[in-house]
Amino acid sequence: MKIKVTTENIIDFIEDLSGNDKIMYNSDLFGEIGIVGDDFHEMIEKYQKKFSVDMSGYLWYFHTNEEGHSIGSAFYTPPYEKVKRIPVTPFMLCNFANKGKWGLKYPVHSLPKKRFDLLINGLIAGLFFIAIIIWLIIKLS
Repeated sequence: MKIKVTTENIIDFIEDLSGNDKIMYNSDLFGEIGIVGDDFHEMIEKYQKKFSVDMSGYLWYFHTNEEGHSIGSAFYTPPYEKVKRIPVTPFMLCNFANKGKWGLKYPVHSLPKKRFDLLINGLIAGLFFIAIIIWLIIKLS
């Protein structure tokens, strides 16, 4: 039998990860607490493991952004900018932990099948790498 998770358990978990001791049951972890990008993704991954939550219905782009700068996003909007952000709170995480499943119903939306912003980033990185190789070949010749 699964032990009941309390909001205090979730707050303690988030405080341990973030170092922030001002978290309330209704704190927006992204907007108020500043857990964003890779830190948010890492928090969700650890939450899933620690509290045995089925995250198969979780859509990250409704809750957080990606880390770093993207040249490709100047040409194609990344998914997290195409939807309205939905806050994640300790109270919400507690409810889902007790249910054992991420239970949020997301608004109807559509995203492109491919991430063209990431494709552009890859192409630019590849061209840069090729340019360095060509430069090295010319310098060493």
